[in-house]
Amino acid sequence: MPTIENNDIRVEVATLGAELQRITGKHTGLEYMWNADPAYWAKHSPLLFPIVGTLKDNTYICEGKEYHLPRHGFAREMEFELYQQSNHTLTFRLVSSEVTSAKYPFPFELYVAYSIAGPSLNVSYRVVNTGEKPMYFSIGGHPAFKVPLFEGDTYNDYILEFNQVENAGRWLLDNGLIEAGTVPLLEDADRLPLRKELFEADAIVLKQLNSTKVRLIQEQTRKGFEFDFNGFPYLGIWAAKGADFVCIEPWCGIADSVDSNQQLVEKEGINVLNAGALFERAWKFAVID
Repeated sequence: MPTIENNDIRVEVATLGAELQRITGKHTGLEYMWNADPAYWAKHSPLLFPIVGTLKDNTYICEGKEYHLPRHGFAREMEFELYQQSNHTLTFRLVSSEVTSAKYPFPFELYVAYSIAGPSLNVSYRVVNTGEKPMYFSIGGHPAFKVPLFEGDTYNDYILEFNQVENAGRWLLDNGLIEAGTVPLLEDADRLPLRKELFEADAIVLKQLNSTKVRLIQEQTRKGFEFDFNGFPYLGIWAAKGADFVCIEPWCGIADSVDSNQQLVEKEGINVLNAGALFERAWKFAVID
């Protein structure tokens, strides 16, 4: 499996889905990623492209034609090319094909790069429109982190701590689709105590936060990691019911609403990329020890 490491961390990535598999802290001795136990959820960190979340009836309409995509699109189930590798960087590439065009009628090149510096991992997405007309897409991450991180801790010993005070409601989901209103979640608060009950009603969906970073830390020792999602207008927080992990999901895009008209060009959060243009976003993980 393609691997990069330095004196602080070791990172492993699979070519299937260009999916991050492991982050090992060399000083802490910790494995930070969820182990993908199939009894709960058999993924580590799937890539979401060319949609994020669920489409109404798994269907969208583009230029009058219906297309069908499963939740989170197809990239996570496709084999990527290991495009470049150095001591501290891995870059993977997926190029559109007859297989993708049957589901998604836009020529593209998609690059996912993993680079390390000190105790930090930077994960960047680069989308290139290789076609002759505007391209409509969403992209996002879905990394799952082990909770508890430290032996002897419980799930309830951990918090998510944002770098700004938030007043943000939680957008509810109905079979994966965004409902019309919110319920209170963060009220003049910068922290969210982790409880497994939070995810009984599916993911927490947040829009347009003030924060650009969040820390997952043990509340007493304040050890854990920082997650930088600057540039992503939506954030998902999710765990499978009863599982010992939490996903921190930076999104450039969002699921359909329950009243969606299914028109791709009118979809909330859709990104538009002109012919020959380039789209880039990146999130960062950094160990706190």
